[in-house]
Amino acid sequence: MNIRTISIACVSAAVAASMLGCGKSGSGETVSINIDGSSTVFPISQAVAEDYMSANEGADITVGEAGTGGGMKKFVRGEIDICDASRPIETEEIAECKKNGIDFVELPVAFDGLTIVVHKENSFAKNLTVAELKKIWEAGSKVKNWSEVRPGFPNKPIKLFGPGTDSGTFEYFTEAIIHKKKASRSDYTASEDDNVLAQGVAGDKDALGYFGYAYYDANKDKLAAVTIDGVEPTPETITNGTYKPLSRPLFIYVSTKSLDKPGVAKFLEYYIANASRLVEEVKYIKLSDEAYKLIADRLANKVTGSAFQEGGWIGMKPEDVLSKESSK
Repeated sequence: MNIRTISIACVSAAVAASMLGCGKSGSGETVSINIDGSSTVFPISQAVAEDYMSANEGADITVGEAGTGGGMKKFVRGEIDICDASRPIETEEIAECKKNGIDFVELPVAFDGLTIVVHKENSFAKNLTVAELKKIWEAGSKVKNWSEVRPGFPNKPIKLFGPGTDSGTFEYFTEAIIHKKKASRSDYTASEDDNVLAQGVAGDKDALGYFGYAYYDANKDKLAAVTIDGVEPTPETITNGTYKPLSRPLFIYVSTKSLDKPGVAKFLEYYIANASRLVEEVKYIKLSDEAYKLIADRLANKVTGSAFQEGGWIGMKPEDVLSKESSK
């Protein structure tokens, strides 16, 4: 597994000499925060962490990308403070949290649209239907060549690239397209690192893959986005819900125990207050101002549990889900 981490513990020797020292906050407390999980959410949390640490010399924030599933395994055991997730926490993970005495706060932070990509020179797979995606990716699929997807497509082998089974993107895709979580064919090149997937598709003219919108946007010169039932993934279609069923919110989860640690609540307040700006900097789609206000309130009030369960939220805006929850 390719796990990248960032950790900027000190700004410079000169600054450190004039300040309180590396790893200390203004009050003299050590501020250390561990984040892991989704490779899709990784660029957002990485950008926020770097931005925050540049303004707070005492902060030591490490961000990993073990995949949503890998991050959640650590989170439910209390091994990390914050889990990045590209799908909501699952009932089994909630049960593990309860078993281990972990309460958590769920915070949506951005929108994403799972993007189906082909090589830039692919001239035939401009549009695919949800039914065709299901035919290609469902468990036990016999599709090996493009000609088996649709009459008129060339008789060329499809080289498939997709997230690994620990990825929340994998779980969301299978639920949205195949209608059964994790029910995917296994004979494809899998990686928890979306950069690896993007490079794989870019290196094969007959390839097909899927991952988060930001990784497509960063590789537009080498990749082409496939429209789904005629709808192109764009910030507008992802936000307004017309790019369906592959639009989704992205999350971070924090344990209430971690919120009591020095600096964690302050960092998350900064995260939500600056998400709108930093989400766009890394080419994701920001939520509405209304949504971020509700999310800030959720953090301030330490509202525990998940509002995004059992698929009933799919197609709803995060602010509608959170407003519905608060009205109960």
